[in-house]
Amino acid sequence: MRAISLFSGGLDSQLAVTLIKKQGIDVLGINFVTPFFGGSGRTTQAAKDLGIELHNIDISAEYIPEVLSNPVYGFGKNLNPCIDCHGYMLRKAGDYMSRVDASFLITGEVVGQRPMSQNKSALNAVDKLSGYRGFIVRPLSGKLLPPTEPEIRGWIEREGLLDISGRGRTRQIELAEQFGITDYPSPAGGCLLTEQNFVRRLKKLLEKNKAPGQDELEILKVGRHFVVGIDKLLVVGRNQSENRKLEEDARSSDWLIKVTNRPGPIGLLRYSPDFDEELIKYSAAIVARYSDAKNLKQAQVKVYHPGEGDLSILEVPPLKPEEVPPAV
Repeated sequence: MRAISLFSGGLDSQLAVTLIKKQGIDVLGINFVTPFFGGSGRTTQAAKDLGIELHNIDISAEYIPEVLSNPVYGFGKNLNPCIDCHGYMLRKAGDYMSRVDASFLITGEVVGQRPMSQNKSALNAVDKLSGYRGFIVRPLSGKLLPPTEPEIRGWIEREGLLDISGRGRTRQIELAEQFGITDYPSPAGGCLLTEQNFVRRLKKLLEKNKAPGQDELEILKVGRHFVVGIDKLLVVGRNQSENRKLEEDARSSDWLIKVTNRPGPIGLLRYSPDFDEELIKYSAAIVARYSDAKNLKQAQVKVYHPGEGDLSILEVPPLKPEEVPPAV
């Protein structure tokens, strides 16, 4: 007998897997990957520590049109469609069962842990959206929920499930010690759709492009963002790591901007493939403001397309702090 676990690598998902394995069930983990969550090395290590097979499945191309664009149950505090998202992932995992000879699904959800998306009504909505009602086991709260098909059919014992509820983590931490689980992240974070700054940038992008590509979504995670001109995007790196990321992710049509005579950040100007001198000088003045040339009357700046030898050298006055446009 085999079960599929929605597996994030968090403490709750690790405990859910352990409880079902203790009943003699083979567990396969699935980690869905989008630009907003999933695919971390920590998740891979957690699966390895538990001795389970892990499949990372990239659903990036379909996630925005099928989940984010028009969620049936709406959004949380920011742009997080948690109920629809959980239902969608369980449907995808359920469809995957026949490929790996699995019979039911498990999750680490806890009744009442998240007031909006993990109350009993929300869990019922998730089951309905998934199309696999009755075949979804929540081992940490199973005794608080109606018996599932795996229990009714004798595949698992209800007595091996728990009755955890609420936002506290005392019992989970005690169980982790009991089961020898020592490496798990804090409960906060994990999904960028819950983070206000990222969501603000994403909303701005979706106004311009309802079906953004992977590279457009990835760049939202990096640097300071400014809207320059009418609707052009300028991203300014905040450290060496972000500078490298901007250089790596730049499109051939992007402009890269760098002060040449002082240390400072990389700027990336997008959606302006032609050399608009006024726009580029303004963007360069913003980049210079965040460099060590910020107090000079003139900063020397190079402007170039990635991978091309040709570049333009400009001299611009760095913007004063009060002149810098508000970041997105």
